[in-house]
Amino acid sequence: MQTTYSGGDELSRVERVAHNRSGLWVAIVITLVSLLVFTGIFNFILPDFGDNLSGVSLMLVGVIFSLIPAFIWLYFFYRLDRLEAEPKTLVLSVFVIGALATGALHDFIINDIFNVSSWQYNSWWGHLLGGILIVGFVEQAIIYATVRFTVFRHPEFDERVDGVIYSVAAGLGLATVLNFYYVFRSNGVDLDIGSIRMVINTLAYASFAGIMGYFIGQARFEKTPIWYMPAGLTLAAVFNGLFWYLLDRTFGGGLSYNPWGDLILAAIIAVISLAVVFWLIERANEETLRLAHRTIRDGIVTTPPMPVPVPATPPAATSATSTSTPEAPAAQDSQENA
Repeated sequence: MQTTYSGGDELSRVERVAHNRSGLWVAIVITLVSLLVFTGIFNFILPDFGDNLSGVSLMLVGVIFSLIPAFIWLYFFYRLDRLEAEPKTLVLSVFVIGALATGALHDFIINDIFNVSSWQYNSWWGHLLGGILIVGFVEQAIIYATVRFTVFRHPEFDERVDGVIYSVAAGLGLATVLNFYYVFRSNGVDLDIGSIRMVINTLAYASFAGIMGYFIGQARFEKTPIWYMPAGLTLAAVFNGLFWYLLDRTFGGGLSYNPWGDLILAAIIAVISLAVVFWLIERANEETLRLAHRTIRDGIVTTPPMPVPVPATPPAATSATSTSTPEAPAAQDSQENA
């Protein structure tokens, strides 16, 4: 997947593609702390908030709570990366399209077509394989399709790290809709436990989407083999299914269920996965810049990965080429006769 480049103008474009954004690291930390503060407020400071609510009012508050984790994530990512930020309308449109695609396809495929809820929890292997091969692949395919058919060829998708940013936006849209499902199917939720569940969904799907986004960013700016994106989708789906399987088997269930264990695991997974993703992006950027500078230094002219205008061949050169071509066979024949 290595690519070399030609020309000073092309080098400037490559430096833009391979630019590292230090503000994203700060955004991740502050976002994580803000999400923990959000859960802490309604579990320790205002634990009785919502106790007097019921029916429609409780569901309405639950819907608002479902939106807060995603908006916290999007807000801090935008504010702390504001010097190099993506257009707000574009990021929000990816978020909304991801949510709409989830609402249209998620339950229809998983429950109506595969009827997962009727068999997935009957055995441990059904739980694991169903979570990966059906739930995981469907959810990650929604995230991939959202990015692929909305912003993949957009001019603002001009850096490798943009694949992660837009994929996370799509993943947050998916997580928000799943939070809506959680509220509606429970006819409202306890806001203390509910806030933890909503933050877990947000952290988990942002992490899986970040993995997918790395592969999307590579595919956008590198010549990748045909199996590359399917491999990225598979890896994200495996993490998706394995995470929820471990959550249910390790922390979930029983009278002693403690949702804070789920939250801690989700936070650890989010930090590790996104740290690895950004580290891989930085390494890929360094390699891209190294090859570009070496190419310019050595004066090697190669075809860049994106189409550029090709200068027309001068008439004199064309004439010389056309007149000299027929002489080659004649010279060869004279050598053979000799």
